[in-house]
Amino acid sequence: MSKQNAGHYAAKHPPGTRVAPSIEQAIRDRLTENKITCRAAHEIAADLGVSPQEVGVGIDLLEARISQCQLGLFGHGQPHEDASSLDTVPAELRADIEAAVIDGRLGCADAWRIADARDIPRARITKFCNAMKVKISKCQIGAF
Repeated sequence: MSKQNAGHYAAKHPPGTRVAPSIEQAIRDRLTENKITCRAAHEIAADLGVSPQEVGVGIDLLEARISQCQLGLFGHGQPHEDASSLDTVPAELRADIEAAVIDGRLGCADAWRIADARDIPRARITKFCNAMKVKISKCQIGAF
């Protein structure tokens, strides 16, 4: 959801949507200035044994913002690095990305999987995708 829609995140979900009180409390415990980092959201999911998406719903219902996307897509308070600084995408990495792309998009979870398997920083995979004109979609916590 864009900045102009900030504060209306709960509207993304059907009326009456709820999450477990333990999820809500864990989110509240990690909020700073009504923001929670992507990493913290994933840690909550792992600690509570729930999906990142369920934590994302809880974040939305609390009208909080997600910051510091681990793929470097948003919430870092600085401009996004231009992909033109990349000369080439290594052939093996290009093949991994192309194999996972659906309709010109690479899912967030697939981006993480590829980055982790290739032992490259997750934000770096975004730069390679940008160089290949591949959009990243399906945020695991529902931010995009």
